[in-house]
Parts: sequence; C-alpha cells; structure tokens
Amino acid sequence: MGKIVDLNKSLYFEDFEEDLTIVTPARTITETDVVNFAALTGDWTNLHTDAEFAKTTMFGQRIAHGLLILSVASGLAVRLGFMEDSVMAFLSVDEWKFKAPVFIGDTIHVEAKVSSLRELRRLGGGAVTLDVSALNQKGETVQNGKWTVLIKNRPESAG
Repeated sequence: MGKIVDLNKSLYFEDFEEDLTIVTPARTITETDVVNFAALTGDWTNLHTDAEFAKTTMFGQRIAHGLLILSVASGLAVRLGFMEDSVMAFLSVDEWKFKAPVFIGDTIHVEAKVSSLRELRRLGGGAVTLDVSALNQKGETVQNGKWTVLIKNRPESAG
C-alpha cells in the first residue's frame, strides 16, 4: 500500500494491510513541555530540569524525559485522525527502546509501519501491530518499538 502522510479519516481494521506506513507531522519539544511533564508526573530529575547539572553529564545539556517523547509520539499519531473513530484500545507497547536523547528544541515525528494484523471477531475488530519509530529533525531514530492497538471493524453503514 505504501506511505500515507496527513491522513485525516478513520481507518477500520479492514483498511489496514501489512507494510502500510503512516508518517505524522513534526513537533518541536520545548522547555515548557519538559517542565509540564515534570509537574504532571513528579519527575523533577536534574538531568531534565537543571541546566547547570545537565552540563556536567554525558549529554552536556538537559534532555527531555523519555516517557514524554513516547507520549508525544502517541499524540502525533492520534493527531492524524486515522484512529479517531475506530480505535477501541491501546493494547501494548513492546520492545520499546530509548536509542538517543531528545534535547529541548529538537523536532520529532513518527513513522509507523503495520507489521501484523490479527482479527478478533468477538471484540468487533482486530489487533493492528505497528513498528513505530520516533525520529528527530536529523532523521535519527530516538525511540522505537511496537505498538498494538485494537481497531473496530468497519460499520455496516460506513463506505
């Protein structure tokens, strides 16, 4: 099927096929994002919030929380709208790797490729497993792994 960019309609289980690749828009990670995430989670680790401390680390500057980037990646995927009306549940995040730091000011986007499909009739849809990569503005993979989502079957009335 190839690559889909800027998709703005829900895909139902029947619309997915292996190797379908979805590319999200990009988003710049800001200091506000890091501070808000620290406040929301209570994770005020110096590596994320103390510029002077972070200068003394192997990164030389503050980095965004890894779980912030995973959360932003999820939001970028949802923003495309391809699961807006069809997703029933996020089933799992597997083999997730934090491969490179994301610095304040980095811009990330997500590429998600369908790796497997499993029909789950009794649940009214199927499991779609995606190989997901979050990439920075240089095209470097900063995080990757597998997401599995439960997607509805197409309603009888939907074309």
